[in-house]
Amino acid sequence: MGAGHRNILIAGAGATGLAAAIELARRGFRPRIIDSDVGPVPLSESRALGINARTLTLLSPSRAADAIQQEAYRIDRFRVRAGKKVLFEIDPSKIDGRFPAIQVLAQGRTERLLLGKLSDYEVEPEWQTVLESVTGTMDRPHVTLRRADGSREEIDLDILIGADGAHSIVRKAAGIGFPGEEIEEAFYLADYRYPQPIDPRYVEISLFNPGIVGRIPVSGDSVRYLSTLPDFESRIAHPVPGGELVWAANFRIHFRHVARMSKGNVFLAGDAAHIHSPAGARGMNLGIEDACWLAYLISEGREQDYADLRMPAVKTVLKQTYGLTRLVTMHHPVATGLRNFFAPLLIRVPGFARRFLRSVAGYDTPPPVWIDGAQ
Repeated sequence: MGAGHRNILIAGAGATGLAAAIELARRGFRPRIIDSDVGPVPLSESRALGINARTLTLLSPSRAADAIQQEAYRIDRFRVRAGKKVLFEIDPSKIDGRFPAIQVLAQGRTERLLLGKLSDYEVEPEWQTVLESVTGTMDRPHVTLRRADGSREEIDLDILIGADGAHSIVRKAAGIGFPGEEIEEAFYLADYRYPQPIDPRYVEISLFNPGIVGRIPVSGDSVRYLSTLPDFESRIAHPVPGGELVWAANFRIHFRHVARMSKGNVFLAGDAAHIHSPAGARGMNLGIEDACWLAYLISEGREQDYADLRMPAVKTVLKQTYGLTRLVTMHHPVATGLRNFFAPLLIRVPGFARRFLRSVAGYDTPPPVWIDGAQ
């Protein structure tokens, strides 16, 4: 069956769904992509910020990586401190490769750049379109779509891709469980915009006893502060006076992943298949990685290999983010003291910093076989 003749529906037009649509479209497919929202995530409410080197490698054949790099800020320093003492500092630029290990761009902006690239292939998301039901068999799914005006459409599909988030309708319809656990700690975030330019090229984690306050750049005049402390805003060391709070939220972190990422011709990608801590900035990146692998396998007629190929990568990232999260959410004063003592020593161990940077860059999962020279 030719590429253009396979009936493919992508549920979810976030970064994962858009990446799947782009990668399928550039290979000659004509996927449909739907989303229940009115448009991409608001620019002021971008949960994901980090874009790693692996993601840029994956998005380079479509040239979406070029558009992202024109706007993203490269992170040149990663610093951890306890009080006034800097425990260690890492330079992410020391990782080899075509792209910087990690860059920062608000998710809302990333999604708009992906939308622009998708429109080059004459594919547009169908906004305010709900996946109402999935019936038939998982080998030949039948879906009902409902639009904002109440009209419905029935479609028989060759492939259904669930990129519809943690509460995935596709996952539930396929009867795929989503086991895992919730971290007891609550997390808080606050985005501040400043009246003067700030340095957007470093990330800093300040360790308290207990708790943390993280500083992550959002743009040339905005910073996100992430913390486990309800009163963290009183502990922020603002880069310049006059900062304005533009967005705040709090959430609890879940570590969950499906046992299998597919059933028949129904496939899950991104948050529909796995959710975890933002530690390491892997969430959106891992979803884009899922999407690109799935598109490649579909083009090769090997989509049934997807679950077996992706699950080891998912488990690798969840294990890493779980460890990082436990490290920064320690409460016991003896444990935090040991952490603060040993962390600077570990970073100096040959190969340790390199392994950390490779994970930040996303190079700890299998490289895309369809891109020459990919790490």
